[in-house]
Amino acid sequence: MEYLPRPAQALAQDRMLDNPYQLIALRMGGGKTVVTLTAVDELMRDRFEISKTLVVAPLRVAELVWHTEAAKWGHLAALRVSKVLGSQGRRLEALRADADVYVINRENFVWLVREMGKKWPFDCVVIDENKGFKDRGSLAWQALKRVRQKITRLYILTGTPDPNGNLLDLWPQISIMDRGQRLGKGITGYKDRWYLPDKRNGQTIFSWKLRPGARDEIQALVRDVMVSIDTGAVLPDRIDNVVPVAFDRKRYDEMQATQVSGRVMAVNTAVLAGKLGQMANGAVYDDAKVVHHIHDAKLDALEEIIDQGEPVLCFTAYVHDMDRIKARFPQAVQFDGERSLLAWQSGLISLLVMHPGSGGHGVDGLQLGGNVAVWFGLPYSLDLYEQANARLHRPGQENNVVVHHLVAVGTIDERIMGVLANKGDMQQTLIDAVKELA
Repeated sequence: MEYLPRPAQALAQDRMLDNPYQLIALRMGGGKTVVTLTAVDELMRDRFEISKTLVVAPLRVAELVWHTEAAKWGHLAALRVSKVLGSQGRRLEALRADADVYVINRENFVWLVREMGKKWPFDCVVIDENKGFKDRGSLAWQALKRVRQKITRLYILTGTPDPNGNLLDLWPQISIMDRGQRLGKGITGYKDRWYLPDKRNGQTIFSWKLRPGARDEIQALVRDVMVSIDTGAVLPDRIDNVVPVAFDRKRYDEMQATQVSGRVMAVNTAVLAGKLGQMANGAVYDDAKVVHHIHDAKLDALEEIIDQGEPVLCFTAYVHDMDRIKARFPQAVQFDGERSLLAWQSGLISLLVMHPGSGGHGVDGLQLGGNVAVWFGLPYSLDLYEQANARLHRPGQENNVVVHHLVAVGTIDERIMGVLANKGDMQQTLIDAVKELA
C-alpha cells in the first residue's frame, strides 16, 4: 500500500526527524505507528543516525500492531520487525534475530534492561502509550532512566499526555527526555516552583494545585519538545448517551453506609469504591472471589440496545460482568485478539465484549465492524476511556458513533461520569496550548 501522509502525519514525522526527543500527543486514530516507522526507516537507511530501535508497547499492541503496520506499507517493505514476547527463551531468541525494530510489551521492559546490562544495543527507543512511564516511582520509568544516556533518540507517543489534568504527569515524561533541562531534575523542585498544597492533613499533603499562571509557564517551556496535532481527518459525529438504570439499592446502600454487606467487606475507601462500582454493575466479589449477584438492571438495559439490531461493542473491566453478559446473550464473543477482530470486521459478531485495557490501545479496525459502543461499567481512567472509544470513533468510520453509558442512578457511576468529564476538560486545555494545526 502506498503511504500518502496527511499534513498532520507529515508534521509529526518532521518533528521526529529533526529532534532527538519528542512527546507526540497525536490525536487517536491519527496514524502514529506508520509515522514512527517511516521516521525510523529514514533515520536508519537514509541518514545513518540509528541502528536498532526498541518499541515498548502494551501487550496487545506489541502482539498485533507494529509488525502488521510495517508489512502494510510499500515503503516499509525492507523494515524487519522482531516481537520480543512470550517466555524468556522466546524473548531471548527474538533479541538475537537480525532485525531493525524490536517490539516488547511494557511488562517485560524492566527485564530487558536488566538482561542487557551494559550491552544496551538500542540507540532509538519508542514508548507507545505513556502508561507506566508517567510515574517516576514506577519500575518502568526507573529502568528507562538507567539506560537513558545510551539512547540517542527517544519518542513518547500518546493520545493522553496529561490524563489527570493537573500537569503533574507531565514532569516524568519531559524530564526523562531532556534530563531536567526544562522542568527541573526533581519532582520536589517542580512542585515547589509551580504548585501549592491543596488537600492536606497536618503535614501530610494529599494533593496539589497549580499556582496562578503556572499552567501557561509550563506549557511555554515544553512547546519545543511536545507537539499536539489536529489530525485534520474528518470524523463523523460521536453521540454520547447516558442510559439511566434503576435497581433495588438495599445492599448497595448498606455497603455504602457500613462498608459491609453480607460476606462482602471493604477495608478502606479505595476498596469501597471498587465494591460499589461492581454492585452498580450488578455483581460483586467477596474476599474469597465468590461472586454475589445484586441485580440484572444493566443486563436489561444492554438487551434493549442489542434489540435495535446493530453490532455492539461492550466495554467492562470485571470478569463476572463478562460471564453474566455471555450467559445472558449466547451470541456474545469475548475479544481475544486477531481472530475475534477479523470476525468482527467480517460481520460475524453481533456483540463483542472487551476489557477496555485489552482493546484500548492500537487495536485498529474495530470501526470497520460497527458504530455502537456500550460502557457496561465505567473506568476511573480517562486514558482507558478515551482510547477505548477511539476504537470506533476514528478515521475510516463512515457512520455516526453512538456511545451508550449504562449509569446506575444515585450510585458511584454518576460520580465517575463527572470525574471523566472534568479530567477531559483539563487535558484539552494542555493539548490546545501546544497544538500545531497541520
